[in-house]
Amino acid sequence: MRKYSIYFTIATILMLLIFTGCAKSEYQTVRLSEVTRSVFYAPQYVALNKGFFEEEGLKIELTSGQGADKVMTAVLSDQVDIGFSGPEAAIYVYNEGKEDYAVVFAQLTKRDGSFLVSRNPEPDFKWSNVRGKTIIGGRKGGVPEMTLEYVLKKNNIIPGKDVYIDTSVQFALMGPAFTGGKGDYVTLFEPVASAVEKEGKGYIVASIGAESGEIPYTAYYAKKSYIEKNKDVIEKFTRAIYKGQKWVEENSPEEIAKVIQPSFPDSDLDILTTVAKRYKEIDAWCKDPIMSKESLELLQRVMKEAGELEKEAKYEDLVTTEFAEKSMGK
Repeated sequence: MRKYSIYFTIATILMLLIFTGCAKSEYQTVRLSEVTRSVFYAPQYVALNKGFFEEEGLKIELTSGQGADKVMTAVLSDQVDIGFSGPEAAIYVYNEGKEDYAVVFAQLTKRDGSFLVSRNPEPDFKWSNVRGKTIIGGRKGGVPEMTLEYVLKKNNIIPGKDVYIDTSVQFALMGPAFTGGKGDYVTLFEPVASAVEKEGKGYIVASIGAESGEIPYTAYYAKKSYIEKNKDVIEKFTRAIYKGQKWVEENSPEEIAKVIQPSFPDSDLDILTTVAKRYKEIDAWCKDPIMSKESLELLQRVMKEAGELEKEAKYEDLVTTEFAEKSMGK
């Protein structure tokens, strides 16, 4: 009887191992490149850390491209399946006339997620304070830099005339460049902005997103050919993102911080909570993944005003809402 029991136990273990192996093989790998690592993208990290992608049968391989141009290059060269950055990258590629261009299928954020950081405390900050100064503003032609220009013009400050915007610093090096002594101001995403402030090397004085209003700031896209061949994957991916968006909407900054902390091992819980609260206050996150036609039109208006767009991309060509609508049960 004892011998039979041992054989039974071994057989059970082997069956469990086989079953587990089969279960793991059922996951489909999706290579995703994000523009940078930021709390601004909290719904994505919630979807990752709470297993929403696994619930859809997807395994995400996440890399950081450090710039929308680099993310798009990775998408077009098939180094990754899905790109996540400002949708301006998709507009540029579409206008180049590429046949297999990138199509936007889900939107994550609806405001600029960067904050203006000053070298000195300015508790009564006014935009007129930047006159005659230098702002490290990011890559020329990128949504962060163009939105900054849009905000400055709204406040009757002309870039290149009233203020100098330094576009020579790479996105990932903007914080170090500023703390190293370059510029009077810098636009930084979180948690970098709060970390700089905590170190006493800068002071957050304004939210670019609060000033600019709603704009399709960051979105997911893939090549037309990939979407056509992998409609089920895109639908599952979008549904996981929507679950993340709903969870973020329904939970407190404290709860959001706890869930996303594994994605930010170098940031303490207090900073993550503060940052999540800031983004909640400015209503930065989309409540669903649909990119509207009006939203895209606003982005292209901002691009035109920045002198970066001559011809508008057609909404019907550049954006599909099919998967977002399905993920929402529409």
